Amino acid sequence: MLHQGEDSRRGAEVTSASPATERPAQTPVAAPWKAGFAGDAAITPLPTASLRGLLALPVAALIALVVHLSASTKEPPAEVHSYTLFLSVILGASVVLLLARPVWSRLRRWTRDIFPIFAAAVSLLCVWEVITSGLRLLPLPYFPSPAGVLQSLINDRALLFDSTWHSLILLLGGYALGVVAGLISGICIGWSSPIRYWGMPVLKVVGPIPATAWIPLAMVVSPSALFSAAALIALAVWFPVTMLTASGISNTRASYLDVARTLGAGRSYLIFRVAIPAAIPSIFIGLFMGLGASFLTLVVAETVGVKSGLGWYVSWAQGWAEYGKVFAALVIMAAFFSTIMTLLFKVRDRVLVWQKGVIKW
Repeated sequence: MLHQGEDSRRGAEVTSASPATERPAQTPVAAPWKAGFAGDAAITPLPTASLRGLLALPVAALIALVVHLSASTKEPPAEVHSYTLFLSVILGASVVLLLARPVWSRLRRWTRDIFPIFAAAVSLLCVWEVITSGLRLLPLPYFPSPAGVLQSLINDRALLFDSTWHSLILLLGGYALGVVAGLISGICIGWSSPIRYWGMPVLKVVGPIPATAWIPLAMVVSPSALFSAAALIALAVWFPVTMLTASGISNTRASYLDVARTLGAGRSYLIFRVAIPAAIPSIFIGLFMGLGASFLTLVVAETVGVKSGLGWYVSWAQGWAEYGKVFAALVIMAAFFSTIMTLLFKVRDRVLVWQKGVIKW
């Protein structure tokens, strides 16, 4: 007891004798709420790589404009004027966006991500201009200049709009029919063993046949060319949607079903509340595969029997050797199909928001 008391007094004396200056100085820590302050980001210098990416679009547009004015001296004045205006709009819009960039955070992110891609596209147009209008390396009229394609877009804008509208109606109608049929057949095949026994052989035999191979039979059986084209698109969509839906339903975890049965769930609850939600990622893969197949089938089906649409327009322009119009239709197809694909991606992201960070496609 005596030794313990002496030790305690010695510890107290050492503690009281320690000067305040001997305590280690604490490093000041910035407040967490100041870490993402917008003012800090505003005064941070822009990295060199990011600055190059932002300046790439106006520089590419300016170079393309100079190349166009020097290489298109022998082109029709209407084409020269239209394409000059087009490149000038790109150049002016890129400069305006760069000037408005510091005051809008979302615009900063958008320009950082999009400007390099647009700059690459404008550079490709410039190379195309040099090869066609400048050096004349590709034979006319099969390979028109970008100015000629733009002029074809302007001249045939009414017919192209009408063709795009008819293609959209035909595509959505056939795609919706194929999705409904594919979901019904896929759920039945994936859930029921007897239906799977009889349905899978039919699916394996009929499904791999390209939908375009049924065009001669569809033209004979169908009462109208429009209905046969929609049926062919639906057939092209039906196979991947059915296959991926059946795979997702049949691969539902048994533990999910056992827990639901334990809690008293019936068959309809197991199908619509357990199996289908678990199969949604596979179903969306089938929807994307079916959408790609529907694009191909749409273009081919419109070239046979249908009197409107983008596929019909391409066939008609090719018959008259108007290859500028053919390229114009291809540009519309690229924008048209990519927009629909982007919308489906948006729907996928909204439906599968609970898988954010897990899905990689």
